[in-house]
Amino acid sequence: MRKLLDAGLRVFGERGFQAARVDDIVRAARTSHGTFYLYFANKEDLLRALAVECAQELDAIAGALGPVTPDAAGEQELRRFLAAFFTTYRRYGPVIRAWMEGHVEDAEATTLGLHAFTDIANALAHRMHEVGVPSDRTTVAACMALLERAVYYFVSRRIDVETDEMLDTITRMVHRGFFGAPVAV
Repeated sequence: MRKLLDAGLRVFGERGFQAARVDDIVRAARTSHGTFYLYFANKEDLLRALAVECAQELDAIAGALGPVTPDAAGEQELRRFLAAFFTTYRRYGPVIRAWMEGHVEDAEATTLGLHAFTDIANALAHRMHEVGVPSDRTTVAACMALLERAVYYFVSRRIDVETDEMLDTITRMVHRGFFGAPVAV
């Protein structure tokens, strides 16, 4: 089953969810159609299983976000959080892109994505509120848009950028722009 899930991620990433075929997934997993259908009814079922995994990881990341204070400790906590978010996004990018681009007709899988990203947004909003900066829906939506689009751009376009450099830059931007960290002179 794990081989099929991993192959599904690869094939969805290479071809896109809509263009992917069960035959492509089976070939990538080096297994048979019979084995595929032993675990999954169709590619939508496989995507749903991947969506559950992704949502669980995102929920765990949201739940583990510690205080993001405007000092160096808060910046380090934010960087740790963003590193985990970016790692999960990189791994499950094809699933997240299918959610974001509306290519999933499976309401259950779409709902999982919506709830997972809402949990991330709520965790950030809670931490913003703790340090007394605006945490209204518009501010949190802007923060989420920045994070999601930035990692989408790096992952989906396969831009050759040093991960640590990208992570440091995004962390600094979010820390200063959304958590009130002072600008270093």
